[in-house]
Amino acid sequence: MKPGTTGSKLLQGAFILSAAAIVSKLIGTLQKIPLQNLGGDAVFGIYNTVNPLYTMLITVAMLGLPSAISKFVAEASAGGDEAEGRRVLRLSAVLTAVCGIIIGMLTYAGAPVIARIVGNSHIIPALHTSALGLAVVPLMAAVRGYFQGLHNMMPTAVSQVVEQSVRVIVMIALLLYLTGRGAGAADIAAGALLGSAAGGAAGLLVMLLFWRRHRRQANEQQPGAAPAASAGEQSPRSFRTGAAGRIKRASAWQLLAYGLPVMLGALAVPLIGLVDVFTVPRLLAPAYGETASMAQFGIYNRGLPLVQIVTMLATSLSVVFIPALAEAKYRGDDALIRTRCSLSLRWFWLLGLAASVGLAVLAEPVNVALYGDAAGSGTMMWLAFTAAGGTISIISAALLQGLGAVRAPALHLLAAAMLKAALNLLLVPQQGITGAAIASVAAHGFAAALNVLLLHRQGHLRLRLADAGLRPALLLAGLGLAAAAVSSGAALALTAAGLGGGRMASLAQTLLGVLAGCAVFALGAVRLRLLSESELRQLPGFGPKLADKLKQLRLFP
Repeated sequence: MKPGTTGSKLLQGAFILSAAAIVSKLIGTLQKIPLQNLGGDAVFGIYNTVNPLYTMLITVAMLGLPSAISKFVAEASAGGDEAEGRRVLRLSAVLTAVCGIIIGMLTYAGAPVIARIVGNSHIIPALHTSALGLAVVPLMAAVRGYFQGLHNMMPTAVSQVVEQSVRVIVMIALLLYLTGRGAGAADIAAGALLGSAAGGAAGLLVMLLFWRRHRRQANEQQPGAAPAASAGEQSPRSFRTGAAGRIKRASAWQLLAYGLPVMLGALAVPLIGLVDVFTVPRLLAPAYGETASMAQFGIYNRGLPLVQIVTMLATSLSVVFIPALAEAKYRGDDALIRTRCSLSLRWFWLLGLAASVGLAVLAEPVNVALYGDAAGSGTMMWLAFTAAGGTISIISAALLQGLGAVRAPALHLLAAAMLKAALNLLLVPQQGITGAAIASVAAHGFAAALNVLLLHRQGHLRLRLADAGLRPALLLAGLGLAAAAVSSGAALALTAAGLGGGRMASLAQTLLGVLAGCAVFALGAVRLRLLSESELRQLPGFGPKLADKLKQLRLFP
């Protein structure tokens, strides 16, 4: 295959995978809203306690092998040894399947022990049903890694969307069935977690169908026996696998040696959320009891899906910066590195703050529109500001990784998780779930600050107070005032018309407030010279296209 064709295929695959990741993550995030609406806050609390544990166990069960499979399969494919790629998949599939089944059995049997550690016995049925997913999801991930090694991202993309769709459909169906029968919160939450196993099974089925088609096509394209090579000649295959270019057979130890560090790095990302799982319900129990503490934890988690939409966007876009900075570093272009670091951090800082201020100002109408009442609106206001720290933490981590500092972001997240645990112990007993929200803001901000300071210390970033604080403060003040004024005006108008007070009225307030805030943000950013057209065009990937759109709207001169 020609180099240009390979590059085009890689770019096309990256786009397909990114689009599928956004769709599947959006489905997975937004499904939490009907979960709370149908099940209530207690069910929502149990689900948000068990789901992070399930995600952590899935990460452990996969052993980081999907990345290892992708690497070794890509090397085998480049060397023309397709049989070695299939052998790597078979070996890895056995490892992940066995590990997933063992961890699933331990989770099922150890559910009472885990419940005692968390401090709430209501999570035991949900732990039992979530254990089923551990039997299928790691194997599905292994097959995905094989196709990614062949630069074929379509199977992964399709399976991601199917997995999340089936997960949500099964979850909602079981929610309707169990609530209709008057089941308790623990059983309803267990039904909701059963959707994860169903989605995993559907995703695995999709991957096996792709695998079957792939093998059939490989058999059809397999040439007949090659003629014997004359003396002094090598057949094409013997040349590829000869002494100079032999494809080494990957052992289980080599796969694990590559995969385990990947797994440990992946475990660092959800650490802050896991701290909440292991501390907040236990700290709330003395004041509220087991059932009410789960309801409080559910109320605490109401704002997280909205924050996760913002951080999901940052995560999806962060993959653009890693290769862009790696290329600039390879060329020794320090000026380009500083420009890209500065622009990306400045704009994601603005976007994260804008989302935080908007959600904080509109917390009450958003809460009523999505969840039916205003419980925990004050907590949601605090939690909104994790969008700013979380966004910068994700983007700055991607910048550091692109510059070769792979371990530092994980260590910074570990330090932030320790801070989160300490602040939870200090604040939750006195302030309840609001204390946990304040601790989250501090932890995400701490992780972001450590990453940014490291970029600054390495000489890749110049910090300017005007760009980071003064002018953004003016812009965000205007955004907040506009959103609050329009939302309040809409509430008064709807009340006067006899339409105020309901969820639809709150939704109208929210949408009008968001539109007003976005308009002020776009106009203010240009007027305050926070971004020029030339600067925007220097951002990798999406910068030039966005600049063209803004110029069409006459926001740039």
